[in-house]
Amino acid sequence: MNHSSSKASIDAFREQILSAAKNKASLSISGGGTKDWYGNHNTLTKLDARSYSGILEYQPEELVITACAGTPLKEIEAALKEKNQVLPFEPPHFGENATFGGAIASGLAGPGRISAGNLRDFVLGARIMGGKGQDLSFGGKVMKNVAGYDVSRLLPGSLGTLSLLLEASVKVLPKPAATTTLRCQLSQSKALQVLNEWAGQPLPLSASCWIGNGNADGQLTIRLAGAAAAVKAAIPLMSSLVMAAEIDAQSAEVFWNDVREQKLSVLNNLKADQTLYRLSLPAACGMLSMPNIEDELVLEWHGQQRWIKGSGDEKTFTAMKQIASAHGGHATRFKQGVNVDPSFQRFTLLSEQAHSKALELVQARLRSAFDPAGVFATNRLS
Repeated sequence: MNHSSSKASIDAFREQILSAAKNKASLSISGGGTKDWYGNHNTLTKLDARSYSGILEYQPEELVITACAGTPLKEIEAALKEKNQVLPFEPPHFGENATFGGAIASGLAGPGRISAGNLRDFVLGARIMGGKGQDLSFGGKVMKNVAGYDVSRLLPGSLGTLSLLLEASVKVLPKPAATTTLRCQLSQSKALQVLNEWAGQPLPLSASCWIGNGNADGQLTIRLAGAAAAVKAAIPLMSSLVMAAEIDAQSAEVFWNDVREQKLSVLNNLKADQTLYRLSLPAACGMLSMPNIEDELVLEWHGQQRWIKGSGDEKTFTAMKQIASAHGGHATRFKQGVNVDPSFQRFTLLSEQAHSKALELVQARLRSAFDPAGVFATNRLS
C-alpha cells in the first residue's frame, strides 16, 4: 500500500467514526465477512476495514511480521510459506476472504493452539483507532519491548468492540522440521487419560482430536511435530501404547485443515434447530456427563476444547454453562442453526462466573477509556 492510499483509508475511517460518535450511533467492524456469524447478532452499519491492506514489514530472521488489518490472511500465510515459517496458532479462515484483522479480532486458534499457545500470546504490538478518532500505538515488534499495561493483547477475541484495529505485529515460528499423524480407536476416557499423560512428557505432541460418542470407542488422531529425531523417536513409543497407525501425509493435511476450518461433518451439519456448543475447559478435565446428547462429540486440545451439538434453546445452553462452570470452564453458542433465535446470548457472561465476575468493572473502564461515545458498542460479546 502506498502512503497516499494509506492516509486516505485512515482518514476515511476517522471520518466514519467521528460521524457515528456525533450521531450517537454504533459501527460494526467488518473485514472479509467470513466470521460475521460469530458472536451476538446485530444489524448495525458496517465499517469495512479491507481498504487498509498490505504487509508493512516482514523480518524472517526476527520471526516477526507486521501487516494492516485488512490484509488477506492467505496473503500473509503465503509470504510466511516462502520463508518456511508459519502462524503457529493456526487461525481458522472460515472462507476465502478472511483477513488478518478478522483473525485477531475473533481470537480463534486451530489445532496447534494446545502446543504453541493462544493467538494472544503472539501479538507483540498494535496500532488502533479509538472512539474519538485518535490514532494510537501500543507494544512493539519484540517481546521484551512490551511494558506497562499490554493493550495490544486485549484486542484478540474482542470482536471489534474496543477499537478499530489498524495494524498488528505478530510473532511467527519456523515450520516444524518433521510432522507425522497417528490414528487409533480409543474410548473417550482412555483418550483423555493418555493425552494428559503425554502432555506432561517431553514429546513432540502438536495437536489432538478425538471424535466419538459417550463411553464407546472413538477415533483419536494425534499430530507429532518438531525436530526430525524427536518425531522419529516418539512414533514407536506412542504407537505401541495405543496401537496407533500412521496415516499418509496428504490425508493428514486434509484432516487437520478440516478440523481447523470446521469442515468435519460432525461439526458442520447442523440441523435447523441445533446449536454447536463450544466448551472451554481446564487441563486434565475428565469426561463430562452430557444428558440428551445423541450426536458425536469432538474433543480438541487434549480435551480443553470440546464441540457438542444440541438443541438451540435456552434450557440446553443453561445446562451447558452449568456443566462447564462446574469444571472451571465456560460455554459458548458457537454456531446456530437457521431456526435458532439470533437474539439469543452467545457467550457465558462474566457475571455468571464467580471467578470472573470482578472483571466486569475492569471491562467497563476499558471500554469507557477506548470508546466513551460507544461507537464500537455492538454487543457482539455481551
